[in-house]
Amino acid sequence: MLKLQETIKVFEDVKKRDPGQPEFHQAVVEVLESLEPVIRKRPDYVKARILERIVEPERVIMFRVAYERDNGDIDIHRGYRIQGNSAIGPYKGGCRFHPSVNLSILKFLAFEQIFKNSLTGIPMGGAKGGSDFDPKGKSDREVERFCKAFMTELFRYIGPNTDVPAGDIGVGAREIGYLFGAWKKITATWNGVLTGKGLSYGGSLIRPEATGYGAVYFAAEMLATRGETLEGKTCLVSGSGNVAQYTVEKILDLGGKPVTLSDSDGCIYDEAGIDREKLAFVMDLKNVRRGRIKEYADKYKGVVYTPVSANPDHNQIWDYKADCAFPSATQNEINLKDAQNLIRNGVYCVSEGANMPTCIEGVELFLEKKILYGPGKAANAGGVSTSGLEMAQNACFSSWSREEVDRRLHEIMKNIHASALAASEAYGSKGNYVLGANAAGFVKVADAMLAQGIW
Repeated sequence: MLKLQETIKVFEDVKKRDPGQPEFHQAVVEVLESLEPVIRKRPDYVKARILERIVEPERVIMFRVAYERDNGDIDIHRGYRIQGNSAIGPYKGGCRFHPSVNLSILKFLAFEQIFKNSLTGIPMGGAKGGSDFDPKGKSDREVERFCKAFMTELFRYIGPNTDVPAGDIGVGAREIGYLFGAWKKITATWNGVLTGKGLSYGGSLIRPEATGYGAVYFAAEMLATRGETLEGKTCLVSGSGNVAQYTVEKILDLGGKPVTLSDSDGCIYDEAGIDREKLAFVMDLKNVRRGRIKEYADKYKGVVYTPVSANPDHNQIWDYKADCAFPSATQNEINLKDAQNLIRNGVYCVSEGANMPTCIEGVELFLEKKILYGPGKAANAGGVSTSGLEMAQNACFSSWSREEVDRRLHEIMKNIHASALAASEAYGSKGNYVLGANAAGFVKVADAMLAQGIW
């Protein structure tokens, strides 16, 4: 099929206006290419220049964050908030604290969040934010001082009906607590301006588990289209943080066998399987002691540990025999060689717990081989879905049971899968969840933009 001139021009304009933003370019081209069947059927989108408008964030906020270290030194960082699109609801998206944070990464994440939030069925727009601050190695008091300084500027641009940030990489329960405390002090209000809060002050049950649980629920729905379940399936999981931990937990719940985990230093392969006792060790290692995944290999016999430096051209974690893969670490962790290794080793179901963890060439290979491939904007939408449920609970000053939240989460993930599958069929490529997720998420936002006029 010939490429549409409209999408080519939009992408060329993005590259011209936003040079040096490779992650943002990657996200835009992946969405634009998959939306071509939609654009062919909807010339009204072209006339209203919906594509040009949706790739341009409604607001990009950058600010200085200075705070004092325990030794008296002053550190200076950049803070960001990218408010991508609010056509269907208040901005919603995580806050990331990591040295890699820059404008390109946050714009890509905010852009993806637009479609992800649309898929959930909850009225939420797309946003993302954060800072190049690294909480690793910092004391609790240093993290607290940074969070207070960060919120002192951010508070101007957020609110329960305006923009509701959440956690992300580097922003866990500790950081959310400090950020919420600063918001409450500055504004003299208590409301659901942040999600991922502690249970004692307005948080929701299942929120920490939601992204990992959701990715597994989505995989189960994809497998069901072939009359299969996760029972007895060998599963590769990357990462060892929040998403990876609860992905492993839900795989175990559904009868699968997780065999890998990783961190920035390397990966472990446990052929015997990561059972609940071993998962408890990982949770203590990463959440309490803040150790490295290599310690898992030191503790359990028969475990293979491979440092990152051993394979500079590919990620060893994707080179083991398995049925399913759950990339749950970070963007672009699966390159073309990794994708080839996954398929060669028998993997036929990939459900992304991270945001854009597969490079474009890898995605194209998955689609070519017609494996079950759930892109992040659909498969990892469980996190923001449960954030939406937390917002609902805060708005009506109520608290739902664990069973109730999990039931709603499971239902949302089933609906996301059904919407993506139906859209893929409607636009001529049944089972292509990249097309389906992008189309289903985009059409809802585009129609809202048409209805609201030119802004």
